[in-house]
Amino acid sequence: MKKILIPVDFSEDSLTAIQYASQLISQNEQKQSVDLIHVFTYHTNSYINRQAYPIEDPQMKISEKDMERLLAKLHGEYPDITFNSIFKDGNLFEEISKVTASFNYDAVIMGTKGSSGLEAIFLGSNTYDVILNTKTPVLGVPQNTKGFKKNRIGLLCNFKEGEIEVLQHAIKLIGNNFELVLIYVNKDDRRISDIDAQFKDWIEEIINRTGIQNISYTIKPQVLYNRAAENVSHAISNVLIDEQIDLLLITRSRKSIFRRLIEENIVRKMAYNMTIPTLFAPVRRT
Repeated sequence: MKKILIPVDFSEDSLTAIQYASQLISQNEQKQSVDLIHVFTYHTNSYINRQAYPIEDPQMKISEKDMERLLAKLHGEYPDITFNSIFKDGNLFEEISKVTASFNYDAVIMGTKGSSGLEAIFLGSNTYDVILNTKTPVLGVPQNTKGFKKNRIGLLCNFKEGEIEVLQHAIKLIGNNFELVLIYVNKDDRRISDIDAQFKDWIEEIINRTGIQNISYTIKPQVLYNRAAENVSHAISNVLIDEQIDLLLITRSRKSIFRRLIEENIVRKMAYNMTIPTLFAPVRRT
């Protein structure tokens, strides 16, 4: 069975993720079901420590009623999609890691506020922690996302094997009917002619192994990326706007651009300040 897992706290952010995922599934030929997981993380000691005379946290009943109303609404809007509910108690990313370890989900889809500053430490860190602590692909959906689109899919490219696997993850999730835009960050100031030649061979490899036919690439000059790390994620965001990218793919292998960006604290910035839906996917080979 194909399934998607969505963390739900009944905020606008999680509702945006649910709507995005539902539209994604509705466009696929092979339908996925959806597990909505709510993790209780705010029990007070007055409820946790009452072992002899346990008292049920009233928030649990409130959340269960909220979930019932949400499921009823979703069943009415998307009758062809099966929605299930899961309740867990503990740390969000730890519980998601446990659930995804027990079932091979296609993706975890999470709403993210895309905040900055102190607010991001509390709101953006959930997405970042899940990205780093689960073996399942994580698709972050910022709150201003208007709906699911896949006309132009961007891939941060460094000509590594893991990028093929990330594309295969994306195809499993959304199919292969899209234009793939390979985005190369020329941080080492290589000659453009050398990069062009490498792209020619790499695009042929992608076509042969994924079936994607519509592929273009863009090379961004080193001058855009030689500033402080906090500005690099902003520069990448501008590239996504210029190229009109609907969904960004990033691989998490040690040899990928993801790892290079992590070393500069850029991926954390991108997770906190997503401007478009972004799929962070692990790979087997590094």
